[in-house]
Amino acid sequence: MKKRFILLLLLSSYFVYAQQNIWPEALIITPEKSNFVKTSTHKEVIDFLDAIQKLSKQVKVISMGKSQEGKDIPVAILSKTGIATAEEAHKSGKLVVYIQGNIHAGEVEGKETLMMLMRDILLGDKNYLLDNQILLFAPIYNTDSNDKMEKGRRPSQEDSPLEVGIRENSQGLDLNRDGIKHEAVETQQLFTNIITPWDPQVFVDLHTTNGTWHAYSLTWAPSYHYAGEFATYNYTNNTMLPAITKTVQEKYGLYLGPYGDYSVQEGWPVKNFYTYNHHPRYLINQFSLRNRMAILSEAFAHERFYQRINSTRAFVVEILNYTHSHGAEILQINKKAEDDAIRLVREQAGKAKKGVRFKMVSKEKLQNFLTYDYTGYKKEDGTTSWLRTGNIVKFNDVNYYGQFDAVTESTLPSGYIIPAAFKNIALHLQKLGVKVEQLQKGQSYTGEIFSVEKLKKSERKFEGHFMAAAEGKFSAGTRKFKKGDYIVALDQPLANLIFYMLEPQSDDGLVTWNFFDEALSTAGTNNKLVEYPVFKYYKK
Repeated sequence: MKKRFILLLLLSSYFVYAQQNIWPEALIITPEKSNFVKTSTHKEVIDFLDAIQKLSKQVKVISMGKSQEGKDIPVAILSKTGIATAEEAHKSGKLVVYIQGNIHAGEVEGKETLMMLMRDILLGDKNYLLDNQILLFAPIYNTDSNDKMEKGRRPSQEDSPLEVGIRENSQGLDLNRDGIKHEAVETQQLFTNIITPWDPQVFVDLHTTNGTWHAYSLTWAPSYHYAGEFATYNYTNNTMLPAITKTVQEKYGLYLGPYGDYSVQEGWPVKNFYTYNHHPRYLINQFSLRNRMAILSEAFAHERFYQRINSTRAFVVEILNYTHSHGAEILQINKKAEDDAIRLVREQAGKAKKGVRFKMVSKEKLQNFLTYDYTGYKKEDGTTSWLRTGNIVKFNDVNYYGQFDAVTESTLPSGYIIPAAFKNIALHLQKLGVKVEQLQKGQSYTGEIFSVEKLKKSERKFEGHFMAAAEGKFSAGTRKFKKGDYIVALDQPLANLIFYMLEPQSDDGLVTWNFFDEALSTAGTNNKLVEYPVFKYYKK
């Protein structure tokens, strides 16, 4: 009887501890300890993860891999049964959600938010979130640059926190521009050890904008569908995010809206609001091409550090509440998108067309658009300048440039043949999860050949590259390929990603990122017609 009483007392104490958010000292994070003046170092994140692992059997911490400087990139796996491997996750049949922070090491709110949520989920009142989903939290993706802290890095944040890390990784690369080229060690390990084996159905990337002074506490964007299947984008953009936005306003009194920027150069009041571009170099955007859902989160830099954490935390909590309630529906939509992509290839190869180059367009108007107001004054030269005021105002009928229309289309093939000499291309595709095989004997294929008339190169470097754009035309033809050449059949789950990467006119494919520069230059491109090395086949 006495033992039973002690057990009940201990259980009672635990629930009071959880509900009142009285945590062990080891779980108090750096912003909380410093009155939100400081952000956590890599070591402090690792110490937190070590401490919480000792307090809960529902979390396993693994390393995604090591950074350029040899630091572990930790991933916390939260599950009801202590799942530790991708195989166990797949066998469970549960929805897998991956959320990362700190892709840009000056944008630290996601890092702190994910640690706070781990406490709430594992030891607090949100354990129900693990009933039917498995959560992968990567709080400090850009490990090296996180600790390169200095003052004045994010002036729009008004030194809140005082010091933050730098944007690029140790290789000088922006990790959120690396989704196609995969030059960063972090990107390579993210795809090899997390994205491909775990196959998260929902991907969330936590950022903080330092752009326009709109007046939303946080803005969001879906994974833009353009060359992918419409269903995943449609559900994320038109069902999930509006529902979460409404809930966050009702529960927390916070206003969220679609991501974008405007320019006072266009005059005032604001007339146009522009999202970012559609390219799959951005990790979020690649997920539509993978038949999965993804959400970009951008906290408002011009609020204080604690406010940005609060907004990010509210948003992530309600994302997880939504995936908890609609997990089966999300799985179903993603699976149908995958099946539809494969079916289109099998039934419409050689007939259906898909976009490969796009332009941003406005197809909707925003109402009750929240922003800080501006006041203008005339300069001596007669031009008008605009100064921001402290007043928050609302505007209606703001054109939202948040959609993309194709300006160039290409025919969907049955697949592609890559000559054996271009083994690097085949291996690169495999790194992204694409199924690539080698021909076991010589074989003729009928399809289209792209003749490159001109290879335009940008004059300025971007991420170490002079971006390329191929101009030319397709013509029907038959080619015989040898044993050992690579064949990429398109009737596979990543059909849309393969198409976008290998089409020569794509605005963010392998041609764009200079994978074929040497071959095309050696063949004399810009002086004569040169065949693009990858053959697009329709039938044997």
